[in-house]
Amino acid sequence: MDRTGKALDLLGATPSVANLVFLEGAARRPPGDLILCDVAREDASIVIDDLKQLGVAEEGSISLEQIDSQVSEAAEAAERAAPGMPSDAVVWEEVEARTSETIELGGNFLTFMVLACLLASIGIFLHSPILIIGAMVVGPEFGPLAGLCVAAVERRVDVALRSLKALAVGFPVGITAAYLFTLICEATGLIDDGFRSIDNPVTQFIAEPEAFSFVIAGFAGVAGMLSLTSAKSGALLGVLISVTTIPAAANIGIAAALANWDDWRGAMAQLAVNLSMIFLAGVATLFIQRLIYRRRRRRHMGDRSRAAAGLPGSPAGR
Repeated sequence: MDRTGKALDLLGATPSVANLVFLEGAARRPPGDLILCDVAREDASIVIDDLKQLGVAEEGSISLEQIDSQVSEAAEAAERAAPGMPSDAVVWEEVEARTSETIELGGNFLTFMVLACLLASIGIFLHSPILIIGAMVVGPEFGPLAGLCVAAVERRVDVALRSLKALAVGFPVGITAAYLFTLICEATGLIDDGFRSIDNPVTQFIAEPEAFSFVIAGFAGVAGMLSLTSAKSGALLGVLISVTTIPAAANIGIAAALANWDDWRGAMAQLAVNLSMIFLAGVATLFIQRLIYRRRRRRHMGDRSRAAAGLPGSPAGR
């Protein structure tokens, strides 16, 4: 009950918290009390950090649920009390949970990688931009890439290893699928022996990286991280369409099957450019956002809400 009292004191003294509800003894496993409240998105991670310091996550749990719509003057006042804009706020626990879900090397991930590379292969054979774009959207590779960026900024070795494993297995599986599919198409006469992706301007960019390849991948990395931290799925869709990781991977398999080694080297270079630039730009974006959060966290250390809960006022690193 002492921890519950401190948590209530903390939340009650935080201006960005509204609609505070306390249900004594409502929890059964583990046994304890239930506290419900609404927190302005701008202060969500800061409040969660305070609750962690009180030990709430050790003996109980902290659950987050996003509210889509709410009619409440108290909630509006709480939002006004939190500095910044909700659309710019980063809930780091939400980011960690979201990336954790998308970096798992499972059957669905590999299936999507194979399907994406097969769609991209057909798009390359037919010189069809629509099929190539569709393959980019289907490809699940951005999840592990984002997870790798988060792991680098937060120094999470476990997340980095899981992300690298998904990428290290997923791309070879997709490339192998494109390779075998090309052999089948060649054997059945669906494509010519002398087929080359660079023979058509629609697919030439996949096997011939240029200066703009670096620029596009860098911009995509920034946009991807911003869409991840702000939960803007529409922006993320644009990121998936703007980078050529999946088409390049498919073209590696196609070129190897047809022994077009110039195309193979070009596609390998295109894939390396995209992966490296997305990673570097993503890490830079997250690093800047993390610096902004840490600065705000340091300013919060002397807040009266922490004093009300008996928390120290000295800076705590996160």
